[in-house]
Amino acid sequence: MSANSSSALTENYGNPELEFERGKGSYLFTSSGEKYLDFTMGIAVNSLGHCHPALVDALTAQANKLWHTSNLFRIGQGEKLARKLTELCFAEKVFFCNSGSEAIECGFKMIRRHFFLKGQANKNRIISMEQSFHGRTLAAISAAKNPLHTEGFLLDSDAGFDQAVLGDVESLKAAISENTAAVIIEPVQGEGGITVATKEYLNAARELCDKHGILLMFDEVQCGVGRTGSFYAHQQMGVEPDIMASAKGLGGGFPIAACLAKEFVASSLTLGSHGSTFGGNPLGMSVGNAVVGELTREGFLQRVVASGEYFREQLEQIQVKYPEHIDRISGLGLMIGVYCKTDAAELLTKLKAEKLLLVKAGANSVRILPALNVSYEEIDSALSIMDQVLSQL
Repeated sequence: MSANSSSALTENYGNPELEFERGKGSYLFTSSGEKYLDFTMGIAVNSLGHCHPALVDALTAQANKLWHTSNLFRIGQGEKLARKLTELCFAEKVFFCNSGSEAIECGFKMIRRHFFLKGQANKNRIISMEQSFHGRTLAAISAAKNPLHTEGFLLDSDAGFDQAVLGDVESLKAAISENTAAVIIEPVQGEGGITVATKEYLNAARELCDKHGILLMFDEVQCGVGRTGSFYAHQQMGVEPDIMASAKGLGGGFPIAACLAKEFVASSLTLGSHGSTFGGNPLGMSVGNAVVGELTREGFLQRVVASGEYFREQLEQIQVKYPEHIDRISGLGLMIGVYCKTDAAELLTKLKAEKLLLVKAGANSVRILPALNVSYEEIDSALSIMDQVLSQL
């Protein structure tokens, strides 16, 4: 169906005209054969690029055996993936679902039920950060408090959430009350603009949570699973949460998400208290195992770090060359933000016309989210296109 045809789809995504027929590695191809360098990767989802052979093989093999049984029955692939994830991070228990929003929702429910079961039902408020993004469910938009996302959906903007300023310890202290149950932080904010939380701030948040007997939750839906150069971003900062949401890159393009937690918090999910029909299905789990297998190969994450450092260094040179258009560069690993002085949306349109795909973020910025196995030649191609477009603005 062409973009100009009558569509039965809802209009919340607008009416995009560009459509792709296939993808391979860092490239997408239209039906007419046009080739685009894709540095959006489904918004940090296709962690190994398009149609990675190991993921295709895993999905195909599982699809020929068994698709879905539900969680009424044991799913060995899920148990295997859960063990891998707990070996790679702080967590002791894993709940599988299908999207980042679901993983966030699970974490919020886990937090509130934890205190309820302790006889502290009054501890039910959660502190989030300004400019955060945690998904599109009612609870997630209530937490982020972005008016663009809450308008017409919430009767009020409260719903049990308070806010603090990322990086401002005094702001966080002031937000904590006797009713506070937890603090949720993105170690690297994505949707609001690529903002990296400092080690000092995350340590202070951890100390405040411990002091007040409240929980610390990290949202690593976008910044996790190798994106920043460690399997999870918080591991570079030396701070462990009690709960964490993981998704996007975990499935390499297949819808998989996980809520990971320490045992003392996860135990609040008693029999029948939570569930997901498709969560942890054999197809998703087989792909997740393949993704983790690739990312944990010797030297893989070190290469992400090196690629990210090279990319940011080159972008900083472009920023110096075009100070009237580029304000600054931010990021960690291959999660990079370009803060613009010119209109970011206009810049994206011009880059797309030159066959380079990037994605908008808050604060008039652009996100660069290539495949984690991107080549230096592909990085150089993107840099060349950006240089060319900026020179013509």
